[in-house]
Amino acid sequence: MTEKPYHHGDLRAALLAAGEAELTEKGVEGFSLRSVAKRAGVSHAAPSHHFGDTNGLLTALAAEGFTRFQDTLDAREVGAVDDRDRAVRAGLGYLEFALARPALFRLIFSSARPDFASAELIAAANRAYDHLVGLVTVLGGGETDVIALWATSHGIADLCAGQKMRTLQGKSHQDREAMIRAVLMRCLPLSDG
Repeated sequence: MTEKPYHHGDLRAALLAAGEAELTEKGVEGFSLRSVAKRAGVSHAAPSHHFGDTNGLLTALAAEGFTRFQDTLDAREVGAVDDRDRAVRAGLGYLEFALARPALFRLIFSSARPDFASAELIAAANRAYDHLVGLVTVLGGGETDVIALWATSHGIADLCAGQKMRTLQGKSHQDREAMIRAVLMRCLPLSDG
């Protein structure tokens, strides 16, 4: 999503891009349709025509956020040597997404503003959750293992995005990933079936 003004094409995508930029700059509290429209270079009525109201746009942004979140995990899993490595890489992708898109990360995991009853948002969120369950199930794990991997990945990502994980701050990228890998490996079932 870029910050270029809209010039003929996909207005919805342009509004979502402007919406993410607005969210990044002002947070949920300062988010407004009028500012999104100005940022996109369209009339102030354009966002409400496509999304209804502010919460409608935030809901669409959250759905887009979950899609981008899953895309980040999928990309990070490429080249995995086995199912355990794939699950660990997904956890590292969780951190990558939180650091690259902290505003979307907070919107999808911490905000009550999106309408989580929206079919589009439910589908995007379920895709991400089902992927997590699949990563654990293939290793022979159950619900407790899903919770362990999810909570640990999320906790690390949230703490790092908020610059609260002092243990990892100042470490090289390689050393940080090695530590996180070791932690995530502890969350996985001991056997592959």
